[in-house]
Amino acid sequence: MKFKGTGAALVTPFKKDKSVDFEALEKLINHNIEGGLDFIVSLGTTGESATLSYEERKEVVEFTKNTINGRIPLVVGIGGNNTNTVVNTIKSGDFTDVDAILSVSPYYNKPSQEGIYQHYKEVAQACPVDIILYNVPGRTGSNMLPQTILRLAKDFNNIVAVKEASGDLAQNMEVIKQKPGNFAVLSGDDNLVLPQIAAGMDGVISVAAQSQTKAYTTMVNYALESNFQEARKMHYDLLNFMNAIFMDGNPGGIKYALSLQAIIENELRLPLVPVNEATKNAIKQS
Repeated sequence: MKFKGTGAALVTPFKKDKSVDFEALEKLINHNIEGGLDFIVSLGTTGESATLSYEERKEVVEFTKNTINGRIPLVVGIGGNNTNTVVNTIKSGDFTDVDAILSVSPYYNKPSQEGIYQHYKEVAQACPVDIILYNVPGRTGSNMLPQTILRLAKDFNNIVAVKEASGDLAQNMEVIKQKPGNFAVLSGDDNLVLPQIAAGMDGVISVAAQSQTKAYTTMVNYALESNFQEARKMHYDLLNFMNAIFMDGNPGGIKYALSLQAIIENELRLPLVPVNEATKNAIKQS
């Protein structure tokens, strides 16, 4: 199982002029690897990929590859609500030193479960590397049901994991109960990862972990070792922080937290803006 433990969906740092800050990105990547992260996700939702140009996305991925330099696996976000565009992006991509893609379930269109299956079938047949499904109904407007996730996991060898961000533990357990042995179920909800691992999940793709990397990875590792006494203590130590960074939207909260650590500037691209004062105070106090 290649994707187990703690992955982080990295932000894309910007300078004050809103250009990509590669010096800060290097600092962020090294901070995460040194903190014990198991794999990195580039160009996820948290990376504000929707506001990056095609050339910027290529530059961010290439820079991330070079900075990681084979130390841990790299996952790249490639998804969308136009199947043909996603497939063409994959076919034209350079997957050297890329271990997998994270591909979000089609958003806005609200496809049926059969439509979601057929979308991922096309993606799986085109993709030369492994695929992590991404179910996040709060952003996409549709829920990928357990039957669809399991059907995809069983039908395609390169669909190796799912990032489950429905927040529905009962739904999560249906996937955990019936999944193939080499298929990873990863949490997409920072504040639920402890009970989800207790239920049988294999790890997390986290937002919070890129800031509190050492503490977060240690908590996840304790949970995976079934040392829930230690894991529970660390979970509650981190809980206020995990809740605070999402109070005024993502990635505004985590970018502010990282700016307090002098890793990046507190800069976002419209339509996203920096978090409000109440959220800043909650993050400072967490």
